[in-house]
Amino acid sequence: MSARPHILVLNQYYWPGLEATAQLLAQLCEALARDFEVTVVTGALHGLDDLPAIEERNGVRIVRTRSTAYERSRLHLRAANYVTYLGDSVLAALGGREPDLVLCMTDPPIVGDVGLVVARRFGVPLVVISQDVFPEIAERLKRLENRVLLGTLRQLVGLYLRRADRIVAIGETMKRRLEEKGAPSERIEVIPNWVDTRELTPQPRDNPWAHEHGLDRGFVVMHSGNVGHAQDLDSLVRAATFLRDLENLRIVIVGFGARHAELAALAGRLEVTDTVHFLPYQPREVLAQSLSAADIHYVGLAKGLSGYVVPSRLYGVLAVARPVLVAADEESETVRIVRETDCGIVVPPGRPDVVATTLRALVEGDLGLYGMGERGRAYVEQEADREVAFDRYRRLVSDVVASRVR
Repeated sequence: MSARPHILVLNQYYWPGLEATAQLLAQLCEALARDFEVTVVTGALHGLDDLPAIEERNGVRIVRTRSTAYERSRLHLRAANYVTYLGDSVLAALGGREPDLVLCMTDPPIVGDVGLVVARRFGVPLVVISQDVFPEIAERLKRLENRVLLGTLRQLVGLYLRRADRIVAIGETMKRRLEEKGAPSERIEVIPNWVDTRELTPQPRDNPWAHEHGLDRGFVVMHSGNVGHAQDLDSLVRAATFLRDLENLRIVIVGFGARHAELAALAGRLEVTDTVHFLPYQPREVLAQSLSAADIHYVGLAKGLSGYVVPSRLYGVLAVARPVLVAADEESETVRIVRETDCGIVVPPGRPDVVATTLRALVEGDLGLYGMGERGRAYVEQEADREVAFDRYRRLVSDVVASRVR
């Protein structure tokens, strides 16, 4: 056995992917590599065909499978990526060096079953980091409606949730959802996702990025992140139809995802393209400026999804000391944080009329945001900074590995 315990990590997406799980997992693995040997078995990335099959980066050994890497907006193509990754990851993991611990993120959602097979084969513990709760999230978004398939997926997810040695939930509401699915309460630990508060710092509102994109004037409302089915962005786009008279209002959707083309087409049909603008993902080196270019950020979560997914983009917004307009159910983790810290405004999901009324009050000065950004920044420095999260993960991993030795 190596002087340092060996962690085998399974997740389809890893650096240099732009997916949230890719970026979060890369940061976590590189932090764990200070104390452990870390090997990541990950998949191919769309548009990046020349990545090496094996490489080392920042102390982490990266093994890439020969999975398909289709564009993910179509469900059947995403499924093909999942199936080919799951099949090849089993072979890569079982054929590699023996680990002392297997760690999985839930992308794809049933990768925990692969992790369970590998962990049992080597007689080592399994830790699963739950980034969302599947298949309930797909069912509520009506992305999956086949009852037989949904039942099969529930069984597969429940299998590893009941048998994993430790499960990480990224919010208290998610912990309750996992308990409802059969995960033992005593094995669940809540560790929220994180942000680097040294990398993302408050920048002036009229910074060079804002000037370059014509956003240094007027009132800017921004969504920055995945443009998918869970973000309730329809409400933001439709709200613009009530606000045509506000010439200094700009609604900016930064990012990409499964619903990008659909939302852009919706803005065209509603004739609000003078107000609603779309920009691609921004490089990390200008992210602090791009996030700071907004007066307020929209953080939406479709109705009924509380606890099944937790919008981690909230932390980046709060890190640059910008307030948030949250459209989500009251029981969601995001609403709880915003209520407790008083760092934004909460409205119901799926209500573009209420979003519009709130934005009008902000633009016309009838509703203020004073101090909200500063309170949000103070919260993430204390509770959601990357070093806080990494310390929690180091203790968790060390404890699980030590329990195996005992």
